[in-house]
Amino acid sequence: MRLLLATILAAGTALLAALPAMATTGKGQLFHDGAVVGTVVTPAPIAPGSGTDPFYKVTSGAAGQLGIAGVAPGDGPYHGGSWQVYLVAFNPGVTPYLLTSDEAVIAARDAGDVTVTRAGNADFRCPVVES
Repeated sequence: MRLLLATILAAGTALLAALPAMATTGKGQLFHDGAVVGTVVTPAPIAPGSGTDPFYKVTSGAAGQLGIAGVAPGDGPYHGGSWQVYLVAFNPGVTPYLLTSDEAVIAARDAGDVTVTRAGNADFRCPVVES
């Protein structure tokens, strides 16, 4: 009986250890400095408000709008895709246009075209890869 119990416990422990490896992985795209770059999407939650790399999610953008990474591999401040999420919304009366870089987001904000709001509860991890 003890041997059976030990075998069941060992099998359960092995299954729990393997669960992260069985997580679904997907691929996506986003903008960085005017170019489209790829992402590897894996379930990897992080604590709310703990993201370090700026990520802009345009909530009312033009057709073809993707998320915007403020940094990517090769940039000095890139931290592996620990995203600090900002929501970007075009202001009333402004016709949405494509934003393809963090500089474009800041310029649109400074021009009064968009409102940028920090969304710490949406922070997440997702590495950027070369397309």
